[in-house]
Amino acid sequence: NTVYLLFISSPYVGCLGDTQFCFRFRRSPGRKVSLCCFLDQLDRDLPVYLKKDPAYYYGYVYFRQVRDKSLKRGYFQKSLVLISKLPYVHLFRTVLKQIAPEYFEKSEAFLEAVCSDVDRWPPPIPGKILHLPIMGIIMKLRIPTYRDKPGTTPIVQNMHQADAQISMALPTVHEVDLFRCFCPVFFHIQMLWELVLLGEPLVVMAPSPSESSETVLALVSCISPLKYCSDFRPYFTIHDSEFKEYTTRTQAPPSVILGVTNPFFAKTLQHWPHIIRIGDIKLPGEVPKQVKVKKLKNLKTLDSKPGVYTSYKPYLNKDEEIVKQLQKGVQQKRPTEAQSVILRRYFLELTESFIIPLERYVASLMPLQKCISPWKSPPQLRQFSQDDFMKTLEKTGPQLTSGLKGDWIGLYRHFLKSPNFDGWFRSRQKEMTQKLEALHLEALCNENLVFWSQKHTEVETVDLVLKLKSKLLQADREQLPVKTDTLKKLQTHINDIILALPDDLQDILLKTGTT
Repeated sequence: NTVYLLFISSPYVGCLGDTQFCFRFRRSPGRKVSLCCFLDQLDRDLPVYLKKDPAYYYGYVYFRQVRDKSLKRGYFQKSLVLISKLPYVHLFRTVLKQIAPEYFEKSEAFLEAVCSDVDRWPPPIPGKILHLPIMGIIMKLRIPTYRDKPGTTPIVQNMHQADAQISMALPTVHEVDLFRCFCPVFFHIQMLWELVLLGEPLVVMAPSPSESSETVLALVSCISPLKYCSDFRPYFTIHDSEFKEYTTRTQAPPSVILGVTNPFFAKTLQHWPHIIRIGDIKLPGEVPKQVKVKKLKNLKTLDSKPGVYTSYKPYLNKDEEIVKQLQKGVQQKRPTEAQSVILRRYFLELTESFIIPLERYVASLMPLQKCISPWKSPPQLRQFSQDDFMKTLEKTGPQLTSGLKGDWIGLYRHFLKSPNFDGWFRSRQKEMTQKLEALHLEALCNENLVFWSQKHTEVETVDLVLKLKSKLLQADREQLPVKTDTLKKLQTHINDIILALPDDLQDILLKTGTT
């Protein structure tokens, strides 16, 4: 059914000409992907919100629709689609914009030449300046790393003497125009941030796939640097394989963000608790008027007035300052890029104020380094206690970094039940467990293992060698945060212990596992 996502649901007069959008779909279970292992290695250095999701693909579409009376539908439609596991929306949008118009005019041979160019691209290594040739031009870009300070984008300069052939420098690989997307509902941005943070079911009803997909991507990105851990579909149609699963009335709507354009959804998704209805996205020439939150019962059709339809009551008091700042920008005709920077910084500071108390509490669950013994298994993390965490908020809560008032405690209680908390905590748990394993390896390396083996039986020594080999394999397999020198030192320990054993045992142990 993925093929239906390549085209707009129905010929829509507003989509005449060329349109770009993206969709997301589940990967068929059981299919092996040869690139997975390679991308897993690159994933380590990415910020958490850019890590690939092994269960999903992205489809980036360049769609053309023109009137043609000779055809039965009265329209000629054609799409060029790029499928990728990588969420680099701006990069692939730029690529399609460069090649699709020419492809529509030319033959398959042109597409073969494009593929030949793409084959020459270097690996998408985070942190490196990449030069990507594409049909006579070169794109220059940088993929962020987890080490980058959140909210900063290292500038990729457009021209230098050394690279005069550079035709295009991309300021970002993944960001959308945040202000443009939130402009129709910018009085409600803080409430929308809460809804996304809590993983609430959310529908975006838009007039075109372009506006639908961009708005969904903007919503997902508004809680960055937190990763949105539920499903989201920038462009969802009745042909999606999850259509029945997501529209059934026999159970509560799932934690998912859907972007739709088909009027059929106005009726099918009426029971969803939060619906954003947007009109044509245009940057305002004048200050947008305040629009009240509307009641869900007032949403009858896709022709209903733009706005947010929900009965949700935000936990936090409204931040009037950000609204005034953006309104002032509209009055002063501030560029949309600058407005987006302001909005992105606002969301970043809000998310960080919320997550820092959680980070601080979870860090306290880590055992002290003095508790790590080389001769015992690494200690376990202490259990997360909601009550203990709540007690920390009085002195070290979000009030330290945010002036916003409201029911922060209620917001945390709701968040702790959400998929976003579950995903975030699992990720932190994994990081800390790996850190404990790494510290345990270092503790082993600092011991005189050869001396230990001389004081113990051959059976105990063989057991130690096998365990040490297993540790080395684990360090490589899980990419533990261990220094290369530590691994070399441990390998030397293993070799020295083996060489001190009888010849028959040496032969067996040297063949066992990877040394």
